[in-house]
Amino acid sequence: MKYLTVTYLPLQEPVPVLGEFLQLYSVRNPGAAFSLGSEVTWIFTIALAVVAGVIIWKAFGLRSRLWAVVLGCLLGGVLGNLGDRLFRDPGFPVGHVVDMISMPWMMPAIFNVADIFIVTGMISVALLVVFGLRFDGTRERDHVTVETEEQAEAVAVAEAEQRAAESQSAETADDAPAGGAAPTAGGR
Repeated sequence: MKYLTVTYLPLQEPVPVLGEFLQLYSVRNPGAAFSLGSEVTWIFTIALAVVAGVIIWKAFGLRSRLWAVVLGCLLGGVLGNLGDRLFRDPGFPVGHVVDMISMPWMMPAIFNVADIFIVTGMISVALLVVFGLRFDGTRERDHVTVETEEQAEAVAVAEAEQRAAESQSAETADDAPAGGAAPTAGGR
């Protein structure tokens, strides 16, 4: 989308898509939202690089598909804007981000698809945390809070016993004959 914007969209001229509801408006943003902090763009570059690194590092321990999708969207948005900061004019690491989407009826900001992914990704992260979904796919309510080492050992023993019992019942169910009827002597 940024390539198409830079190649075909006139700079700082509104192009109506749906009238005043949605317009394309190509600008180069030197700062963050609403061009704030344009004199310290290098700080945004460092922050984006750190966020991308943390997401990639956390991805190795993910067991939840929902977390994977959310963090993937967030990473895509971060990398989209980080690429602009690193490789666009006026140069490394203070490049201006290409923005092109304008919705004047809603807000005066002009943003890009990467910004949409970042905002929705952060909202989704907050919701996943509030609802207690962990990276391993379990929920917060599935975990027991312990305060002492003795409690932790007792919980670990109880969980091991529960897993053993579940394994034993699964093996017993696998050994049962199909159809639910037990075999009788003499075939009757």
